[in-house]
Amino acid sequence: MGVWLNKNDYTRGLKRAILCSVIVYLAVLVGTEQDFYSLLGVSKTASSREIRQAFKKLALKLHPDKNPNNPNAHSDFLKINRAYEVLKDEDLRKKYDKYGEKGLADNQEGGQYESWNYYRYDFGIYDDDPEIITLDRREFDAAVNSGELWFVNFYSPGCSHCHDLAPTWRDFAKEVDGLLRIGAVNCGDDRMLCRMKGVNSYPSLFIFRSGMAAIKYHGDRKKESLVSFAMQHVKSTVTELWTGNFVNSIQTAFAAGIGWLITFCSKGGDCSTLNNKEKSGILFLNSLDAKEIYLEIMHNLPDFELLSASTLEDRLAHHRWLLFFHFGKNENSDNPELKKLKTLLKNEHIQIGKFDCSSAPEICSNLYIFQPCLAVFKGQGTREYEIHHGKKILYDILAFAKESVNSHVTTLGPQNFPASDKEPWLVDFFAPWCPPCRALLPELRKASKHLYGQLKFGTLDCTVHEGLCNMYNIQAYPTTVVFNQSNIHEYEGHHSAEQILEFIEDLMNPSVISLTPTTFNELVKQRKHDEVWMVDFYSPWCHPCQILMPEWKRMARTLTGLINVGSIDCQQYHSFCAQENVQRYPEIRLFPQKSNKAYQYHSYSGWNRDAYSLRIWGLGFLPQASTDLTPQTFNEKVLQGKHHWVIDFYAPWCGPCQNFAPEFELLARMMKGKVKAGKVDCQAHAQTCQKAGIRAYPTVRLYPHEGTKRNIWGEQIDSRDAKEIATIIYEKLENLQNHGKRNKDEL
Repeated sequence: MGVWLNKNDYTRGLKRAILCSVIVYLAVLVGTEQDFYSLLGVSKTASSREIRQAFKKLALKLHPDKNPNNPNAHSDFLKINRAYEVLKDEDLRKKYDKYGEKGLADNQEGGQYESWNYYRYDFGIYDDDPEIITLDRREFDAAVNSGELWFVNFYSPGCSHCHDLAPTWRDFAKEVDGLLRIGAVNCGDDRMLCRMKGVNSYPSLFIFRSGMAAIKYHGDRKKESLVSFAMQHVKSTVTELWTGNFVNSIQTAFAAGIGWLITFCSKGGDCSTLNNKEKSGILFLNSLDAKEIYLEIMHNLPDFELLSASTLEDRLAHHRWLLFFHFGKNENSDNPELKKLKTLLKNEHIQIGKFDCSSAPEICSNLYIFQPCLAVFKGQGTREYEIHHGKKILYDILAFAKESVNSHVTTLGPQNFPASDKEPWLVDFFAPWCPPCRALLPELRKASKHLYGQLKFGTLDCTVHEGLCNMYNIQAYPTTVVFNQSNIHEYEGHHSAEQILEFIEDLMNPSVISLTPTTFNELVKQRKHDEVWMVDFYSPWCHPCQILMPEWKRMARTLTGLINVGSIDCQQYHSFCAQENVQRYPEIRLFPQKSNKAYQYHSYSGWNRDAYSLRIWGLGFLPQASTDLTPQTFNEKVLQGKHHWVIDFYAPWCGPCQNFAPEFELLARMMKGKVKAGKVDCQAHAQTCQKAGIRAYPTVRLYPHEGTKRNIWGEQIDSRDAKEIATIIYEKLENLQNHGKRNKDEL
């Protein structure tokens, strides 16, 4: 017996079947897709070093070279290689955490890998050496600017001399451990850092100390030579005490709060025969081993001052403090090296102390401190402070303290969150376990110093203030937002102070117009006859779009008054972008001055998407503002005319000339009404260029009007930047005018 369905029942059944199929498909998809962190076997809080170490172990185990009988070895290795390539890169890691693999759709690296021997011998040479700290780009500045002495080995994994040095460098690091910091930078991973430090050969060894220029080591690579060189830069003072100065020297040092380490020796005596005992505040040591003496001294140095609940606010209101917060047990005693902080921060006028939260839990609760940590208080009581979220090691704490007291970043909570503040705020929503979050914090401090008085900076810990973060729909860390009264702007750029500053500058003086479908039709499609527009069609999750955005804004600032620049969010206006036949992101289009030609726009197909390349491309569509000169017009208008002229001598086949042509057109527009701009084709008019002494293309010459016939040689200008050329010309013309006035005064 059959069952009849009406049309509506059938449609509903079909929809349910399709929906079930989609759900099953998604379930299978989700079930088979493996998270990058779990692929490498690390947590989301993993450091760069932990990620490298985890990948290396997997690479040695799963490499196709070691698994020739496994048909899936290649594809399996590509997966972990891809995971490593993403998680080791700070910006890619942030986008992956925020958008998943969708955010990496336009960044598909990881298709190639090295041989098994590379991962065994060349990959992360010093990752397993506790005395050697492998520094990446973000850690480097904090380390060398901390105030400690660093000796850093810049190496390349493929360099045989680097491998030859490695055993010696390890022995050397053990020898000087405690005297100075020994670091290593893998220039294969951090090429940009190595270029910035002027490293052009491997291995390159440099001494770094805050406030002084780096010193390169040029000696042989024996351990004794390295020790001798390093010890020249270790500052120490040894005073010879005798009967005449003993008492006075001891009392003077004690009055200043400084202790003494004294060796008592006689010409025929043995220093080591002294018993190890404590008498009248004196600790006697029976070892001559430097490391043993050092450890004993560090353990016996006085601990930091313990602040009480009754005096805390008053003490914090009158001085800058670095405070260690603990709950009953003082965890700082486990790391006696931190006692160096008192001396190393002396010049910063930062006092060091500790506070037991178990003695006054309400004080720590009001500061949103619920676990052992340390914080800098900036002399404003408990109103202005910043909690440290980095490593609990000396150089990282030093860098944090120095940066924090001189910056203007404060820790936020419900009581001081700028929800209705009339002043603009930049708020960083973060989680302490998130490595990209920790990398961004020092950059925020740098930016805050440049914008003091214009913008306030604050950080909000979403692991503590989950409700507040949910209120603002914070779904990924870090999320950095500018609150300007009722306007909210999210920062999507790189983790650098420079790009944060550019972002703020662009908010205050927007160079790019955010378009909607309505404003696109009104401003672009219905543009005035002489208007030109450049428009970026993008999606926020697209990695190349994110890279382009700061360059796009930088380009727009250089085109102000010449070309209108806009952008449209194709995630928000998806149907509109589909209607405009936008098939990829970013899609850059130029809409030229209106004409009767069939085309409506030009699409950018260049390889480089930097501000300079895009500006050159855009300027090429503007109508020519300069004048093409022949030998006759050059003679009549330039050499015998009554105007100032700037001339571009060029050849059509010359690549640099083609690149400079749009820049010269920009110059022509900048100088309009003051200086005329002309171009001479040296291929067509070789004799004119030869008479003018033109020997290279392009050549820029200024021909100022001085009331008499001008010299054909003119005045050469050695620059290819429109703004710089304009500045040079104005200075020359001003000097010429002042010279003329002086001559009249003399007459």
